[in-house]
Amino acid sequence: MNTLTGALLLMGVTGLLLGVIIGLFARIFRTPGDSRVELVQELLPGANCGGCGKAGCADFAKSVVSGENPPSKCPVSSQEQINAIAMALGIAATAGGRKKRAVARCGGDTLQVTRHLNYNGVADCAAASLVAGGPKGCRYGCLGLGSCVNVCPFGAIEIVNNLALIHQELCVGCGKCVEACPRGVIALVAADSEAHVYCNSPETGPEKRKYCKVACIGCRKCARFDAEKFQVNGTLASVNYDAADLPTAADVDEVKCPTGALLTAARHHDIETNDPAWENK
Repeated sequence: MNTLTGALLLMGVTGLLLGVIIGLFARIFRTPGDSRVELVQELLPGANCGGCGKAGCADFAKSVVSGENPPSKCPVSSQEQINAIAMALGIAATAGGRKKRAVARCGGDTLQVTRHLNYNGVADCAAASLVAGGPKGCRYGCLGLGSCVNVCPFGAIEIVNNLALIHQELCVGCGKCVEACPRGVIALVAADSEAHVYCNSPETGPEKRKYCKVACIGCRKCARFDAEKFQVNGTLASVNYDAADLPTAADVDEVKCPTGALLTAARHHDIETNDPAWENK
């Protein structure tokens, strides 16, 4: 009993001495912190999303103070926050540029695209894609297993009818979901665009229609309507998000896409949540 007590006492004294020594070394060799870093971090949104390319807001704040990055590099910050950081550091405020949001360029939900196998593996898009190309007939569409949902720090994505549905009002354009999607279905686009082409397949129109009812067939109807707002690469149309005037809901109504690949974000959301079996007639 005395031996055990002695051993415990020795361990306690040794631990205390080591703690004191470590504390002294930390105090002696401490590097003075930069109060500006803490100030910038307080002015940032605090999302820690990594959309700036840094590990988090603290790391980004250091890069701003050092001059490596401008405050506008943060995709979540408003122009007011960018201006406040610039004023605090005494630097010129730069415009944050056109805000971006993520869009999942696929309309192939459970009722619109054929399935060629029942996938019972790990609920991960990258893993499923390696198994015979995934459960859906389209090799370029959304797999709908939620890898993007798992990485979104803002809860802006949900899986509805085996399809990623991005809530525009919650998305800040951090880009985490873009990195997580193994098929490149998700892209960061101009946040103020009302319309999107919900198709990602470069295959020919007839080939796409074999497995997807709402695929873009490359008819060029949208490009003929307005070549500035819409582009067609091969047999896949897309919105020109760099255009000065982006397509509106009125433009979508005027184009009357024959397959329904061109939709407004609001209409796409309404279809998936209320009428996934719709047919564009």
